[in-house]
Amino acid sequence: MTFFAYDPEILAAVQTPPITMADVLEIMRTIDALCVELDGLKWFNRLYLQVTEAVSARCDALGFSDPAWLAGLDVQFAALYFNALRGALSGGCAPACWRALLDRRGNVAVARIQFALAGVNAHINHDLPVAIEATCRIAGITPSHAISQYADYTGLNSTLESLVNTAKQELAVRLPGDSLPAVSHLEQTIAAFSVSAAREAAWNNAEMLWLMRGFPPMHARAVDTLDGLTTFAGKALLVPVPL
Repeated sequence: MTFFAYDPEILAAVQTPPITMADVLEIMRTIDALCVELDGLKWFNRLYLQVTEAVSARCDALGFSDPAWLAGLDVQFAALYFNALRGALSGGCAPACWRALLDRRGNVAVARIQFALAGVNAHINHDLPVAIEATCRIAGITPSHAISQYADYTGLNSTLESLVNTAKQELAVRLPGDSLPAVSHLEQTIAAFSVSAAREAAWNNAEMLWLMRGFPPMHARAVDTLDGLTTFAGKALLVPVPL
């Protein structure tokens, strides 16, 4: 699947899995520099870059009880985004929730904020439970609402909500940058999107996946179900705004 001439360069940028948050930031900045404004991927990647910069700065300032765990989560999480890009751009497999965005990334009837939120939807509702489970497995801890890592995790909610709310204002234009109609379905769609609620659901789903880790077929079906539900929501987020 190739939409833009620079797609092979994006594919090259995501070939090597990140090991550190610095790696994650470097890859995101490369993607941001490559993508033109008429590429819907740019607007999700730009928002995600801002989020990752904020998380990295707080980790560096030791603003969490377990900054190493949160940094590890950030790397595991971003790797799933890069994996989806690698799969889609190489003609391989990518989750359907990511293809919902990537298949439409050049549609000029879709607003920039729609691409940004569709990416957030795919990344939080599908990828984040998988990343939480993997990070807890590596750290040798069981995901639950009682652990300190959960408090660190939810402690980010206000920062993330603030960045998304800013994006809701700044990116409420069509993909080329022209104004949207005064009244459209998009207003209600944007208003209803809550990062904090999505992240809480992701943690709950991670706990569910953890309990299924000893039953691979059931675990795989659960992840497939998350993909299906997230794809449905993503397509709803990407409904073009009428002229």
